[in-house]
Amino acid sequence: MITYEQKQRIEELRKKFNDILEVFHPEEKRKRLEELEQESLKPDFWNDQRRAQQVNRELQRTRKIIEDMDKIKKLFEDLEVGIELAEEDPSMQEHVEEILEEVSKKVREFELELILNGKFDTANAYLSVHPGAGGTESQDWAAMLLRMYMRWAERKGYDVEIVDYQEGEEAGIKSATIHIKGEMAYGYLKHERGVHRLVRISPFDANKRRHTSFASVNVLPEIEDDIEIEIRPEDIRVDTYRASGAGGQYVNKTESAVRITHLPTGIVVTCQTERSQLQNRETAMKMLKARLYQLELEKRRKQIEQIQGELRDISWGNQIRSYVFHPYTMVKDHRTEVETGNVEAVMDGEIDMFIEAELVYFAKLGLND
Repeated sequence: MITYEQKQRIEELRKKFNDILEVFHPEEKRKRLEELEQESLKPDFWNDQRRAQQVNRELQRTRKIIEDMDKIKKLFEDLEVGIELAEEDPSMQEHVEEILEEVSKKVREFELELILNGKFDTANAYLSVHPGAGGTESQDWAAMLLRMYMRWAERKGYDVEIVDYQEGEEAGIKSATIHIKGEMAYGYLKHERGVHRLVRISPFDANKRRHTSFASVNVLPEIEDDIEIEIRPEDIRVDTYRASGAGGQYVNKTESAVRITHLPTGIVVTCQTERSQLQNRETAMKMLKARLYQLELEKRRKQIEQIQGELRDISWGNQIRSYVFHPYTMVKDHRTEVETGNVEAVMDGEIDMFIEAELVYFAKLGLND
């Protein structure tokens, strides 16, 4: 016999899954999958490499979504069988609970998979961190945030490369940019853009007073060459310099670092990886292209507030999330109200609870691009 609570959870999950399917339109997706498969089988399919890659990406994504949907339907069928068996054998109740947990997990993942359908959601991401006012304290906080995102990326199985790293004067960083490579990297991280606030007893204060620090995070998609963004040669200034900072093995020590300034907008991008000057320039141009695209997007969509050059002040009242180490421990997102007391886990990269809530929150607002 299954419990009343289990019955309630099963009904809620069924309703949620059915609501998702109403928006998803399964039959249209199956039809689209057939069209993509037929196109991929054409003899001249690979004549246009760019188009072929786009079709393949859509084909793989559509196929996976349909497969995941069918798996969830099968789990619901298994759940029905488990319920029937539990009516005769109470020991089967534990098995029903296991299936129920699996269904709950898969439905949540399926919802996120459908939400992540923005133009660049599948792209790699560039994530930058900048400290606010406050000198060493804020610079140390920026370094802590950078480590948090790098640990999160490692947990997801993504590759992380430091593109730019400016060491702080005493501790921490003045700025840093990392390139996160992996499926849906930008899609997951895009709403992390904004001001992050830290409250703690400062390790740099001899009197052990409590300090509040701020740092800003900006996230950009890696934009492929098929996106039309015009960058005129006369509109940019390219400077080369010797890489510096605590990048360790990630940063080249030769004079191969590149800084590109877009004169009409004042946007500045830098790259100082281990590659050649030419490759650094190519990466910097991609980043510039992404920022210019984001700027154009801002003109069309006034709802988006945090973009390069127009981020809110890195100060009190503008934070999207607070990380409190003292007098109590709590991390709270001020948009979704999601919070946890496990600060250590969050700083070690366990931020999926915030990311998932953001995606659902902004999807409901129609702002998930």
